[in-house]
Amino acid sequence: MSARKTPLRSATRTAGYDASRHQEAATPLRAVGKLSGAEVRTSMLEEFDLHLSTTNNRYGRPYQRKSINAYRFAGVTLSNWMTEAGLSGDFTTLDVGTLNKFFRWYYQEHDVPKSQDGKGGYTGGTNTLQRNLRPLFKFLEEEYEHPTPYRHPKFHKYAAPALGKPKTLSTEFIEDVLRATGNGSSKVRDFETVRDHAIIRVLTEGLRAEELLNLRLQDLDLTGHTLVVVPLKGNRNTKDGRTIPLQPKTVKALTRYLRARAEHSLSETNPHLWLGTRSRQELKYMGLYRIVKKRAEQAGYEPSAVTPHSFCHTWCDDLQTAGVSGENIMAIRGWKSPAMLRRYGADMAVSRAVTAVQGLGDRY
Repeated sequence: MSARKTPLRSATRTAGYDASRHQEAATPLRAVGKLSGAEVRTSMLEEFDLHLSTTNNRYGRPYQRKSINAYRFAGVTLSNWMTEAGLSGDFTTLDVGTLNKFFRWYYQEHDVPKSQDGKGGYTGGTNTLQRNLRPLFKFLEEEYEHPTPYRHPKFHKYAAPALGKPKTLSTEFIEDVLRATGNGSSKVRDFETVRDHAIIRVLTEGLRAEELLNLRLQDLDLTGHTLVVVPLKGNRNTKDGRTIPLQPKTVKALTRYLRARAEHSLSETNPHLWLGTRSRQELKYMGLYRIVKKRAEQAGYEPSAVTPHSFCHTWCDDLQTAGVSGENIMAIRGWKSPAMLRRYGADMAVSRAVTAVQGLGDRY
C-alpha cells in the first residue's frame, strides 16, 4: 500500500524547505560580496520601501503609496547616476561633495532645458528631487549610521520656484464638459459615460484627485446630500473624515452611476466607488487624468490646459464669488492656514473684488 500524503501545512513546508536558500537570505547585505554596487543599491531601496510602508510620517499617518513611489524613484535616479558616473559603492559611500555634483548634474540636464516658460528658466525639479531624497538619507542615518549630508554646511540647497497663480476653469468649459458626458440625461445608460459624468460632477465639489479615487461606497450619504473624504495631507485640521456638501445634480449623477455600477462584474467584490471599464478594478490616477483630458477634447477644448486639480481652484472661486465665508471654505476643504485660501482663490481675486465693490452702488 502506497504511503498517504499528509494534510498538514507544516509538513508540506518542511518538505519543501531549502536550508541553503534560507542561509543565503539571512546573510547580512554587507557580507554578500557577489553583488554589484547597483544591485546593492537596489536592495537598499527595496528595504527603504518596506521601511516606509511600516512607518508613519511626521503627522502620525501611514505614508501614501504615491509618496513612497516618489521617494523610491528619487533613489533610483540617484543610483542610475552613480552607475553612469562609475561609482561602484552603495548609498553610504556618498559624501556631500558627490551629492552636490549629482544635484548640479540634475539641474543642468533636467531643470533648465525643460522649463515650462520656454525661456530656459528654473522650474524647481531639483528642489523637488532634494526633498524626495531626504527620507532616504534619513533612513540611511537610522539604519546604517550614515550621517545625512543634508545637515552638512557645504550642502547646496536648490530653492523652490516662485508659485504662479493657479488657473480657474471657465463656467462655459465645465458646462460643455458635462454636456460631453451626457449632461445627466436619464436616457444615457452607457457605463463609461454615466461614470465620467458623475466624476466630473464630484470634481466640481472641490475634491483632490486622491480623495476622489479613495472614495468607498460607504462614504456616500446621498440622502443627506453629502459624502465623506479621509484627510490625505498633513496640514488638514483633523484626523477624522471631512464632510463634503453636494449639489443636487451631483447627488442625481451619483445615484445614476450607482445603478450602472451595480451591473459591473466587480460591483460586489470591490469596495471602491469608481470602477474601471472592461471589468477592470478600481480607477487609478492615470485613468482619472485621461478621463479629464479626453472629455475636455471632446468638448472642443485644449486638453493640456486642464487637469483634475484645476477643478479644486474653480470650486474655491465659485464659493468665494457666491459669498461663502473663508472660514466655511477652510472648514470644508480642511485647511488650517488662510494662505491656502488666498492661493486657491488668487486667479480671480481682483475680479471678485471689483464685482463686490461695484455691487455697493453709490456710497455717497
